Amino acid sequence: MLMRLNLETRAQHPEADYPWLELMSLDSSRARYLDQLIATYGFEAPVEAALTLTPNIAEVIQLRPRSRSGLIVEDLLALGLTPSRIARLPQCKQIAPFRDPAEALGWMYVLERSTLLHETVRAHLATRMPMVSAWSYLTAYQGVAGQRWQEFGQALDGYAQSPSLGDQILAAARVAFDCLRDWFASEPARLARRAWDDESALTRYAR
Repeated sequence: MLMRLNLETRAQHPEADYPWLELMSLDSSRARYLDQLIATYGFEAPVEAALTLTPNIAEVIQLRPRSRSGLIVEDLLALGLTPSRIARLPQCKQIAPFRDPAEALGWMYVLERSTLLHETVRAHLATRMPMVSAWSYLTAYQGVAGQRWQEFGQALDGYAQSPSLGDQILAAARVAFDCLRDWFASEPARLARRAWDDESALTRYAR
């Protein structure tokens, strides 16, 4: 199932990877890193909230070891944002509770796949920003990213016992990739990335 997802969503991978790869290709800075964390939090936090509400998901996969939005909050705090500002950061409103584990697993695929880039990104940024130590999110799977990826694949195979379930997971993953792309390009995400140091602006964008 994991191989099928990789192959049949590969056309959407470049757009999903672009924000992190762009961050590596530009002159690295604390502000750009903070911008990326803010935009990522606006997508991953509501996805994780939706995952926890999915019926019977605990029978398929453990969510707690794979929950990382709280680590983004740790990094945002370390980078100087206050709890009140973080609470008002915009989040993607297109994400609703998932109907079943098939839909949830499709969305999880998008989040889990992104972790394969994290160590490379962290190593690149850390050499250029030695004074920054806010790496909780990017190091969540440090040393075990490949293992977690394979375990996720096993969970997919264990659940997708029929062609129709596999089709549902694939369809959900495609929707999730589209939603991620649209979120990063959206006005709320764009404005939040540029307004994290403006208290009044964050208040306006949170409305």
